[in-house]
Amino acid sequence: MTPDEFYTHAMSHADIERRLPLSRMTGWEVFPFEQDGLRVVPLLPPRLPEPARMGEGDSRCAGCTRDVPGIWSDEHWRLSSFPGENGAPLVLLLEPREHYDLPGLPDDRSAELGVLLVRIAAAIEGLPHIARAHVSRWGDGGAHLHVFFFARPAGFSQLRGTFLAVWDDLLPAVPADVVDADASTVAKALATSYGGTAAAAK
Repeated sequence: MTPDEFYTHAMSHADIERRLPLSRMTGWEVFPFEQDGLRVVPLLPPRLPEPARMGEGDSRCAGCTRDVPGIWSDEHWRLSSFPGENGAPLVLLLEPREHYDLPGLPDDRSAELGVLLVRIAAAIEGLPHIARAHVSRWGDGGAHLHVFFFARPAGFSQLRGTFLAVWDDLLPAVPADVVDADASTVAKALATSYGGTAAAAK
């Protein structure tokens, strides 16, 4: 479908205000909001061309200019704690040092990425209080590849699945010293299993 055809198709299921009905997922037990009073925002028509992402055209690339060494790094990759306050026990961000987005990642970096995804997830799930490491890449905000790792705390199956990123924003911030200790443990495990250098613990 073209963007206009996609929009027309969506509008055939919308109300007069361009609001689609609540999705099936609002009935899932992991959905973090009550249905009563919840409304879908109006779906806007397509805007083409899309606005440039950070790191496209003349816009500054945060991934290229980030000067923090991260919790772990090697010649090609950097793993960092996601900046700011997070409600999930640990949120990490993996980025290539050079400016690549996923579709343009060279084969050698792609092979490394596959191994890193597995090793980082294993290191996160090796923490005794973590049940799962959720891995995601969206890429709509920036043109520099960045892969997120969200740690789901053990015993909280209500936080499982795709809504963990939403719960992360709803839960109170995990204390920085707890985050730093877990991040350091993950970095050391990654340096052991993959190579590279873990940053000194804070």
